[in-house]
Amino acid sequence: MRMTTTFGVNQIISHGFGVFLFAAMVPLMQESIAISHWYLAMIGALTQLSYLGGAMLLGLIGHRVDSGRLVLITGAFTSVLLFVMAALDEPLLVLLLLSFMAASAAISWGAIVELITRYARPALCSTCLSSASSGTAWGYGLNGLLILMVVPLLGWRSSWVLAGMLGTVTVILTMFLLKSLKQRVVHQSTKAPAALPAGQLLKVVLGERAAFFACLICFMVGFATMPFSTWLNTYLAELMLPPALGGYTWTMSGVTGMAAGFLSGKLADSKGHGVALLIVFGGFAVGQLAFVYDPASFAVLAGFGYGLMYFPMWGIIAGWVNKHYSSTVTMQINGIGMVTFGLGGALGNFLAGFVRTLSESLAGVYWIITIDAVLLVLLAVYICVTERSIANCAMDSCLAESVPE
Repeated sequence: MRMTTTFGVNQIISHGFGVFLFAAMVPLMQESIAISHWYLAMIGALTQLSYLGGAMLLGLIGHRVDSGRLVLITGAFTSVLLFVMAALDEPLLVLLLLSFMAASAAISWGAIVELITRYARPALCSTCLSSASSGTAWGYGLNGLLILMVVPLLGWRSSWVLAGMLGTVTVILTMFLLKSLKQRVVHQSTKAPAALPAGQLLKVVLGERAAFFACLICFMVGFATMPFSTWLNTYLAELMLPPALGGYTWTMSGVTGMAAGFLSGKLADSKGHGVALLIVFGGFAVGQLAFVYDPASFAVLAGFGYGLMYFPMWGIIAGWVNKHYSSTVTMQINGIGMVTFGLGGALGNFLAGFVRTLSESLAGVYWIITIDAVLLVLLAVYICVTERSIANCAMDSCLAESVPE
């Protein structure tokens, strides 16, 4: 529990604050910093590229660096940058710091995956991973509290300072945790090898079932969720719906994500990862189908489905991959999965912009997202069926070997 909580707080710092706090603060920051729409577009593009770069770097060389050291370095680095953000007045520097924090967030999560899969009990691995990954949802909630309670009293700069202080405390707590983890028994997978060189990693991702499907799922999730979050408020405004509806939708998403991590992880550990994926993808698909049918009535339901799927999905996938590979290889494959997620998101946003330009409406974009969500459900069904078949074959093989001739 202590390990899960500490790494979940690291997710709050790296993703909740390092990646998403700016999006919450930007309207307030624009009152004192000349952040134009051009800069916002550049920030969106460069932070996404930086996240991809960090994930790719982790996948290629992360196995050569101690994961505990990576968590501490990225945590300390992000905390320092959060403090610095409070003092900035130059948009270009804001862009650079946000890009650095995005790369740091990708590396931090990959290192957390390696540590949890190494030290968590196998029966609780997915629960720990999903709960930790849902720290991002808690970050969403804390960002809202900062805007409501801190900014009106102390200004937007104080929110960055407070985020940096929380980051500093988190680094200290992580140091104590890592010292205690070194005394634990390592729950290492029996699957060989312990780590893969770049060429072999690419062969595994392209040629082995679990690794390939994990990266494919990440691509499809990025293709759906990035355009959904990017264009939601714009689409609601296009339909002349009240701005508060978008706020309620994102609040529901954050609250759902807070609970979904633990519950979906428990489901993955007890009933299987395919079942957990089917439940979270099914919830997302139902929300999207209802939303495209009647956006005004079901926007909040779409937010529920988004929170149910997006936040815990990372932990479920990492836990599933760890069933087949060592903790270090799981970290490497997870890094490639983050890259494919970013590529899917970039493609989804590009397609969304093209569709909007062509049709002058975003309705078609959300139909495309809905189709992708249904395909994710079908993929989860396939994984459920094949995982069960593989398990039955393995059981039959064991029974055959145990029967004396």
